[in-house]
Amino acid sequence: MIGREKLLKKLESVLAHSTADQTEIVYIGDEFGLTRFANSFIHQNVYENNCRVLFRSVLGKRVGVASTNSLVDADLKQTLDNSIEIARSQAENPKFPGLPKAGKYKQLTTFDKATARCTPMLRAKTVQKVIAEATRNGFTIAGAYSTSSGEIAIVNSRGVRAYQPITAAAINMVTMSDTSSGYASVVSRRISDIDFKALAKTAVEKCKLSQNPQALEPGEYEVILEPAAVAEVMEWLNYTGFGSKSFQQGTSFLAGRIGRKITSEKITIYDNALDPKAIAFPFDFEGVPKKKVMLIDKGVAKGVVYDSMAAIKGKTKSTGHALPATDSAAGAFGLNIVVAPGKTPRAKMISGVKRGILVTRFHYINGLIDTRNSILTGMTRDGTFLIENGEIKYGIKNLRFTDSMMRAFKSTVAVSKESQLVGSGGNSVGCDSVPTIHLGSFKFSGKTEF
Repeated sequence: MIGREKLLKKLESVLAHSTADQTEIVYIGDEFGLTRFANSFIHQNVYENNCRVLFRSVLGKRVGVASTNSLVDADLKQTLDNSIEIARSQAENPKFPGLPKAGKYKQLTTFDKATARCTPMLRAKTVQKVIAEATRNGFTIAGAYSTSSGEIAIVNSRGVRAYQPITAAAINMVTMSDTSSGYASVVSRRISDIDFKALAKTAVEKCKLSQNPQALEPGEYEVILEPAAVAEVMEWLNYTGFGSKSFQQGTSFLAGRIGRKITSEKITIYDNALDPKAIAFPFDFEGVPKKKVMLIDKGVAKGVVYDSMAAIKGKTKSTGHALPATDSAAGAFGLNIVVAPGKTPRAKMISGVKRGILVTRFHYINGLIDTRNSILTGMTRDGTFLIENGEIKYGIKNLRFTDSMMRAFKSTVAVSKESQLVGSGGNSVGCDSVPTIHLGSFKFSGKTEF
């Protein structure tokens, strides 16, 4: 960690050397520790201390971007000059709005000392307890436990001066028997928020319940999607529909449907980086203050997120959702997707299912089949169960689903009161906050032999 005063001073000193009309410097620093385990043994510890410094220089309507991971003054000035030289060779972009002006940022606590100080030994001791829970039940376990700390700073020639320190902790685990597996995961800014023992018990219980899975024919079923499954669906809906680029190109399932009801009124989805209970962050990578953006409100399509460039095209204002300049071609992107909780206790949701399937999570999702109609396909994994008359009967072999998520969400029966944070956007700046969702109709298109 460099610290606010020292870091901003260093970036400002480099900014002073710019000969461009406008210049932006973004610093992203990260200290990252990772402990991996497999076959109930820790097999790898990783530590990385790195940074990226991104320069965006503007000459009229021409923009150049260059980056370095060196903080040596000569290297920073050379990279600045490179960005200016690149700008000179670019074609003019008549719609480029210029760099943003300074804004006011919400004060958010995003740094936790205990998480920042977590050592490999502390992570190992935590993993040891997780492994012990699986071993007691005769299972093996694999997964990864990471802790990180860092800082993000942005300065530009129009007065932006933004700085935020950050921490994050995340763990995922898969418990395995000869015929089954069970999954659990969570992310938080603070280690103290994570109940590692409860997570391990969840993974163990799913593995135990899903042993010797039985085959089930594909078809249309009632489904309970647990938070990990909901988050994986949201990742694809976010990528294909909630951002400015797909919306303006007409490939988003929201394009041309603003103001129309597209899901059940039980579904509300928004992006909110200002919630201190989640992975909060006050500004985007242009230094624009983040705003809460309603995407779907009680089933009605409301809008998408914008960065400065997309906002000009859409004749609106940036919502504070710009990616780093090196990734800006992807358009604005939501890093803090929230599916609003409902009124049903999670413990009671299964009792409302006559005959259906409980899905722990998905993998191998493909969301590019028909983005206009929000069609996804993918596989269940690590805990798929048949429910009959409100009770889990037994584990079933994994199924492939293929369905329009807007169609499926129209059939929503209930949304849980409880929500869970699932990692997104690299954990340090983003996550999904998602509940469990009971769908009245979900289409499975294929089956497996495992």
